[in-house]
Amino acid sequence: MQSTNVLLKKIVRSSVLPFAAQHGMKKDLFPLSRTLSLSLCLKQDNSSSPSEKLDLDAWKKVMKSGLQEEVSETVSEHKELSTLAAAREILEMWRLAGRSVPENISEEQLKTFMECPSKSAKKKYLKYLHLKELYKKNDKRKMDEKRERKQEAQKQASETDETKRSSLVCLWANAMDKAYSWRAAQAMIFGQPLVFDMSYEKDMSVREVANTVRQIVLSEGCNRRSVDPFHVHFCNLKDDSLYHKEFIKHYREAWGKLLITATDQCYTDIFPKDKLVYLTADSPKVMKTFDHNKIYIVGSMVDKSIKTGVSLARAKRLGLETAALPLEKYLLWNSGAKNLTLDQMMHILLTLKDTGDWKKALEFVPKRKYCGFVSKPVHELKKTLNLINTLKLGKRQEEVRRQFAKNYSKKLMQK
Repeated sequence: MQSTNVLLKKIVRSSVLPFAAQHGMKKDLFPLSRTLSLSLCLKQDNSSSPSEKLDLDAWKKVMKSGLQEEVSETVSEHKELSTLAAAREILEMWRLAGRSVPENISEEQLKTFMECPSKSAKKKYLKYLHLKELYKKNDKRKMDEKRERKQEAQKQASETDETKRSSLVCLWANAMDKAYSWRAAQAMIFGQPLVFDMSYEKDMSVREVANTVRQIVLSEGCNRRSVDPFHVHFCNLKDDSLYHKEFIKHYREAWGKLLITATDQCYTDIFPKDKLVYLTADSPKVMKTFDHNKIYIVGSMVDKSIKTGVSLARAKRLGLETAALPLEKYLLWNSGAKNLTLDQMMHILLTLKDTGDWKKALEFVPKRKYCGFVSKPVHELKKTLNLINTLKLGKRQEEVRRQFAKNYSKKLMQK
């Protein structure tokens, strides 16, 4: 039986299939030959197991469905490719027409462009991509120019004259560094102490502590470069605290070589209380002159939420004298808190120590916080400001004149 099946297959392949191929009947005849061979196999199988039957119709349906899915996938891919190509041609035409269209556009950007609901939305999206491309080109051009300038500077520095100058600059920097260190060492023995209170770690976040330490580092550098520096004390500085960790991050190996005094003791245990003055913006007492015999304390705190009264409450608990800078006396202050950064406080105190001139010292206050320096007494300036405010509010001119006449008559009576 097997030999007959083999012979039938050979006959079909040798005779029927070439004939069908010549007359264009291969597609129709091939299933018939397949059914013949399958029928013989089925007969042989039926002889052994008559209960098992092969459903050819179901098998054909499965094969046809698989072919249809493959064809639909290929058609959808071709359609998508054709729409993308058409969109690229439209963009090229718009570019030639002089519209703001990016030179290079990815497939994802092209798809989002096609998904835009209206023509104006498409134009806006293309303009956004065009501007983004221009910004990138501009940044790249700037980076290339910067790299070229750096290379030119390196070439110039490689010459003999530049090397001589750089060596002189290094010698000068080393000499100045030694001079600054000598002044700081003298200040540690003979200088006026200035205390930074490091007891506000619980009142700040990690970011605020980092900003505080950054400002203290700037203050220490400013003090070190001054003509007559302070003897800086970091009091209430605990080991393994956030302050200590941030200081080590900034100074690294130089932390142990700083010409300052860092201690975990409170300033009341080191200095007598009658010499201590706590500088705080919340103090009711205004500082009139700089006293070289006093020891000023600055709270090491940077608070974004402006927590008022924290340093004043601490000074009152310790029974210390407090003072505030006379900002309103010398500056026409704008609306806002009168809190300054720690490096600004250091500049002001150093200038007061050297010159005693408040106007020169308060030049380190940021100019955005005040309109200008006060040239008249404060009560007269307040009157003029009140008049300006009444004019802004739109009151009648007669009422303003009456008010001005009353104030002027009072002024004459006082004289």
